[in-house]
Amino acid sequence: MEANLAARFLDPADPARTALLTTAGPVTYGALTERADRIANVLSALGVTRGRRVLLALNDGVDFVATWFGAQRIGAVTAEVYTFLPAKDVAYFLGYTDAAVVVADPQTLARVREAGTDGRRVLVAGAGGIDLRDNEFDLDVLAEAAEPRAETAPVGLDDEVLWKFTTGSTGAPKACVHTARGPLESHRAYAEGVLGLRRDDVVLPVPKLFFGYARDLAAMFPFGVGAAGIVFGERTTAERVFELIALHRPTVLVNVPTMMSQMVAHPSEQDLSCVRVCTSAGEALPPELHRRWVERFGVEVVDGIGSSEAYHIFLSNRPGAPRPGTIGVPVPGYAARVVDDDGAELPDGEVGTLEVDGPSVALRYEGDPEKSARTFPRPGTVRTGDLVSRSADGSFTYRGRADDLLKVSGVWVAPAEIEHCLIGHPAVIECAVTGHDTDGLTRPWAYVVLADGASAGGEELREYVRARLSPHKAPERVVFLDSLPRTANGKLDRRALR
Repeated sequence: MEANLAARFLDPADPARTALLTTAGPVTYGALTERADRIANVLSALGVTRGRRVLLALNDGVDFVATWFGAQRIGAVTAEVYTFLPAKDVAYFLGYTDAAVVVADPQTLARVREAGTDGRRVLVAGAGGIDLRDNEFDLDVLAEAAEPRAETAPVGLDDEVLWKFTTGSTGAPKACVHTARGPLESHRAYAEGVLGLRRDDVVLPVPKLFFGYARDLAAMFPFGVGAAGIVFGERTTAERVFELIALHRPTVLVNVPTMMSQMVAHPSEQDLSCVRVCTSAGEALPPELHRRWVERFGVEVVDGIGSSEAYHIFLSNRPGAPRPGTIGVPVPGYAARVVDDDGAELPDGEVGTLEVDGPSVALRYEGDPEKSARTFPRPGTVRTGDLVSRSADGSFTYRGRADDLLKVSGVWVAPAEIEHCLIGHPAVIECAVTGHDTDGLTRPWAYVVLADGASAGGEELREYVRARLSPHKAPERVVFLDSLPRTANGKLDRRALR
């Protein structure tokens, strides 16, 4: 079966329809496809062949999307990095991917140079008057001179086409190697089967496009039904999200709990009546935050969980049938179970590790056979490392990460349980719990961000937890912060708090 992603998601669309909405104006499918094809021809001229990696170090915009599909058009393997990484981290990704070509822009070029490209060719989008060095090329100049149509490389369902990186929250990021089957199956099962994406949808992503959750839902899955995505290069803030909602009136908001909390705490009145559904993923959504969101904006939240290892969302609530506090039930075509350390399935109500079967599970972690064997015990199966329990109705509840558990007073404690309790306090907008050694014993500490104008003392918050959870789960100390440290994907960076 032909499975070239550019052919599948760009070519069938009406060329006159809007594919992307930007601050510079709308971009049609015809214009996006031509730009992608020109870039495909540029990449080919620079020596990129089928199966070689192309590394995108680009801010969000039309060229990010066009370059991604241009590389897919010629059968290359795409990988992306966060544009605000320091040079030492860029160097890691350059070496790890061994990319044939790196695509940068004026904001990332200096760090790419500092990282050292080791002779790799660098395409610079929006180079303008920048003095380019050896092996650096102006993307706009080369694209203008390239043919406007590119030949589509034959790609099968089981051919490797993209790398999705883990977040790096527990070590150096690893690439999950995916075939064309992953995005095609995820589009069918989740984007259409769960969210019901339709032709008139406009999708606004809160995370940046290097994060596959956002890229897929804003700049690939909508294209499968002729819908439109919104792209913007600025850092994401609550103010910017509200501005984009007012400007473009999206129908689908791709969100994460951190931004949902900031939006709920924003003091000004906002009109989100255009949004028919808000997705939540990337980290656990506390039930109290879910309740506050619906109360504030009246917008339905479809909470779910996915991973780079499984490509996209594999457990999700359903529009019109929310189960607040749960991460839903398996997406069509996927199966999930709770297992113990030996892989034996546990009964309903018991907490164990989440194991998932599905058609979009990665082949491996590139370059790490031992970790691959632990995480992917069988083809099409991923043992996620997430702790969950399953209810009698088939829904799953997130209990934390196995590697985050704390042993307090001889009992295992999940930080997420304490965090979800604290977020119920009206003064708390965000919080994180980690373990600290006190006289050789592990005790939970809470790091708390208060809402603007709110006040609460450490003892008040400790008593709040004691009144709702077992006494040993009350934090020994409460530390107040202006903000919590986050990974590039927007997930809590617990290591930075230890």
